Amino acid sequence: MNSRKQALDKANTLIEALPWLSRFHGKTVVVKYGGNAMSDPALQRRFAENIVFLRYAGLRPVVVHGGGPQINAHLDRLGVQSTFTAGLRVTTPEIMDIARMVLVGQVNREIVNLVNAHGPFAVGLSGEDAHLFTAERKPAVVDGAPVDIGLVGEVVDVQAGVVQSLLDDGRIPIVSSIARSDEGVYNVNADTAAAALAVDLGAGKLMVLTDVEGLYADYPDCEELISRLTASELEALLPDLSSGMAPKMEACLRAVRGGVPQAHVLDGRTPDSMLLEVFTNDGIGTMVVAEADEPTEPVDIYEGEEA
Repeated sequence: MNSRKQALDKANTLIEALPWLSRFHGKTVVVKYGGNAMSDPALQRRFAENIVFLRYAGLRPVVVHGGGPQINAHLDRLGVQSTFTAGLRVTTPEIMDIARMVLVGQVNREIVNLVNAHGPFAVGLSGEDAHLFTAERKPAVVDGAPVDIGLVGEVVDVQAGVVQSLLDDGRIPIVSSIARSDEGVYNVNADTAAAALAVDLGAGKLMVLTDVEGLYADYPDCEELISRLTASELEALLPDLSSGMAPKMEACLRAVRGGVPQAHVLDGRTPDSMLLEVFTNDGIGTMVVAEADEPTEPVDIYEGEEA
């Protein structure tokens, strides 16, 4: 009897997913991958399984990744000193070479290999490839004044044709957060790169994986999770957000302002967090939408049909 109940529970879960499968079938979903989910081998494997599940469920996933911890580890092994200004790494040409090598040659290949353990899906890309990301130098701001921090850029142009071609071929693009410029290559924030790509692709959803459950109201005094807010509400909160959460929420704001219907911040430490968000009625994390009346429930796929 217990096994029968478990089977029925699984069937109910699958039925609950049906309207969401209908809503997102064929839609592009951009996932920013980072944080502890990138350093825990079990979570790495689970992430790859989630991405492949999305592909088999009829969605078109794209992964944009960073790799700050891996870059730090490699700098330590080489004995290269690294400093930060206003939360941003001061990136000398030497550090840029190392960051490029780690992001493109190590982290990207690891994600591709994990996904391709399930089939010939993943194709690795750098933001340099086919002018995917073009960036301009971005200074840090200290006490209201700009400070040069080297080869750190802000994405100013996206040419997503190569990604679109891979999606049309049934592949899963895995994109590292490196960008071209007229003076070489820049390291760019993976959150904002993912948002820019989601906008250019006309994605149905942006999901940003992080190391917290979502955005909290009045943190740390209050740990009430904000499950949903509009772009205007988020814009009002941005000045008071922590340096770690601000770029993630700015990415969500950029995405919905650019036409992406929904943007989410999810806890990447939770196995299957992407599936819980996409295919369940409750969802998890914090969702950002453009307007207060943005519909969040899927339309009944049988609505309007005659018997």
